[in-house]
Amino acid sequence: MKKHMVLGMVSAAALSLAACSENAQQESAEAANAMASDVEEVADETGAAMGNVGDVVEAEADQAGEKIEGAADKAGAVIDNAADKAKTATGEAMKDTGEVIKKAGEEVKN
Repeated sequence: MKKHMVLGMVSAAALSLAACSENAQQESAEAANAMASDVEEVADETGAAMGNVGDVVEAEADQAGEKIEGAADKAGAVIDNAADKAKTATGEAMKDTGEVIKKAGEEVKN
C-alpha cells in the first residue's frame, strides 16, 4: 500500500511539474513574442528617425550649396568689377603716357 501511495504521490508530482512546465513554456513564449514585438517597434522607430535625419542632412546640404553658389556669384561680380576698373585705369594710363610721349616728341622737334 505504501508503494502505491508513494507511486501515486510521485505521479501527481510529475503531472504537476509537467503542467507547470507547459504553463512556463507558454509564458516564456508569450514573453519572447512580446520582446520581439518591442524590438520590431523600436527598429521601425529607429528607421523612421534615420530617415528624418537623412532628410534634414539633405536639406542642410542643399542650403549650404545654395549659399556657396551665391558667394561664388558675388566673388565673380567683385572680380569682374575689379577687372573693369583695372582695364579703365590701364587705358587711362596708356592715354596719359601717349600724351606725355607726344609732348616730348613735340619739344624735341622745336
